[in-house]
Amino acid sequence: MLILIILTDQTINHTDRQVLTSSDVYLFHLTIADGLMALTTPFFAVALVRGWLFGDFMCKFLNLVLEANFYTSIIFLACISTDRYLVIVRANGADRSHQRRCSRLLCAAVWALGWALALPALFNDVQSFNNSTERFICAETFDIGSANGWMLATRGFRHIFGFLVPLVIMLVSYSITIIRLMSTRGFQKHRAMRVIMSVVIAFLLCWMPRHITLVVDMLIRARLIQFDCDTRMSVTLALVVTNIVALLHSCINPILYAFVGEKFRKKMMLLLQRKLRQERVSGSKFSRSTSQTSNGVGTLL
Repeated sequence: MLILIILTDQTINHTDRQVLTSSDVYLFHLTIADGLMALTTPFFAVALVRGWLFGDFMCKFLNLVLEANFYTSIIFLACISTDRYLVIVRANGADRSHQRRCSRLLCAAVWALGWALALPALFNDVQSFNNSTERFICAETFDIGSANGWMLATRGFRHIFGFLVPLVIMLVSYSITIIRLMSTRGFQKHRAMRVIMSVVIAFLLCWMPRHITLVVDMLIRARLIQFDCDTRMSVTLALVVTNIVALLHSCINPILYAFVGEKFRKKMMLLLQRKLRQERVSGSKFSRSTSQTSNGVGTLL
């Protein structure tokens, strides 16, 4: 993961230091988080149909990847909202090289924080389903102290730091930003905000049902609300359905970048074209060097 981040930053910095803004850098890292999250979906899709077939290590590792990129995704969204607030409302005119250094450090910190927050995913383990040895599931198991206590603590931690705090940051930042935009003339800034607002709305539509269902399940486990067998089965089914919807979020974001974020798409295409041009130049230099070497050897022979 650290190597991937370093290579990404090197690609951005060496290709063109003036093309991408801080928000674009955050969006770029957000696509990486979404891509890593999307890679886990085939495994969970197979597990949904045939049970868990991939062993204990993959159970822990895939849930760790899923949780880590969930945290990094929403934290990067919060970073984007804060950056837009500083640019539009505060009219932040700081030196761009300083902004790039800060954005690189912040991206590294977000990745580290996301993986640290995801460590409770290591509690996942392979266990039999309904005491049957023919079908296995990958689920949380807490062998230390009270299982319900640990589950309530980890889920509360996930709701607060993985959803509520970043959501409050986004709502406050975008509310102030929208108020400022409404008082300005022209629609250039409105179009600049379109992709970011679309990403936030997509996140809420995909992840809020999941968090609401987890809260209801947590209240049932803590016996704070009354329930019967039908209610328990309905909540269990809702957990499966909302988890599928949440995982689809990693597939929706790239579509938003491609079709809504015209400016971001043009910048990424420019970066790709310049990268390919540099590779062609390097390849042509290598071929000329090889040709000269071959001619030299031919002369000696």
